[in-house]
Amino acid sequence: MNTPIDELHTLRDWLRYAVSRFREAGLYFGHGCDNAFDEAAWLILHTLHLPLDRLDPFLDARLTKNERLAVHNILQRRIVKRLPTAYLTQQAWLGEHRFYVDERVIVPRSYFAKLLEDGLAPWVEEPENITQALDLCTGSGCLAILMALAFPNAQVDAVDLSQDALAVARHNIKDYGLEDHVHPVESDLFNALHGKRYDLILSNPPYVTRAAMEALPPEYQHEPIMALAAGEDGLDIVRRILAEAASHLNPGGLLAVEVGHNQAIVEAAFPELPLTWIDTDDGEGKIFLLHREQLNLGNR
Repeated sequence: MNTPIDELHTLRDWLRYAVSRFREAGLYFGHGCDNAFDEAAWLILHTLHLPLDRLDPFLDARLTKNERLAVHNILQRRIVKRLPTAYLTQQAWLGEHRFYVDERVIVPRSYFAKLLEDGLAPWVEEPENITQALDLCTGSGCLAILMALAFPNAQVDAVDLSQDALAVARHNIKDYGLEDHVHPVESDLFNALHGKRYDLILSNPPYVTRAAMEALPPEYQHEPIMALAAGEDGLDIVRRILAEAASHLNPGGLLAVEVGHNQAIVEAAFPELPLTWIDTDDGEGKIFLLHREQLNLGNR
């Protein structure tokens, strides 16, 4: 009996096959790609050690038997185990920046990535004046690294409760040569940051509601639960950040927090706070901003 390995010979053949099987299996695409074609191309090109941005020149190239076996095996892992492609390739992208990832961290995805390309302008008027910055719930360290690139004078603390996540963050910090600028810190939010103050605190914390956790596609179930789940209304971590951030900000300092689709929940929970919501190319109202002085309004 013939198998796909015997019948599919060119990269074009395998790409068509992968797209068909991905769609047939009902895979979910939310970890770097949003459709079967792009994810299949990414997975196949990576497996064949080909440039990820040059598909066309290789479409009619014939694969060796060992290459066909390798492509078939990785496609099967994606389909049967529903593993995100980022875990299969051990790489994820935020814009043009590549990061190492594995199942110790969630796959990086953040509305902050595009904003940091412009140094959080116009909310940060002079990026060179940011000298102390904090990334809370850093995970893979990706946002802490992007902060260090955006604010060249900054010392950035990359905080996470998970030792496993911080091991991945150290890997990425070393890859970018930022060991002198980005400092992993094991801490339950601010608990280990006694007396430290920052010009900018940024956080993409866990914010998935209980109902949303129960409805997550299988792909997300491979990610660390502690990096996603945040209680009944998704605000368990956000409440703690808002309660403590003012005491860790310098005068005029800025807090920026990503909360995904929870804008209405946040506004209902904190009606006293003058929240500024940021729109990006990828979504509206996913991030709110507060200055230190505005945070004090909610702590009276």
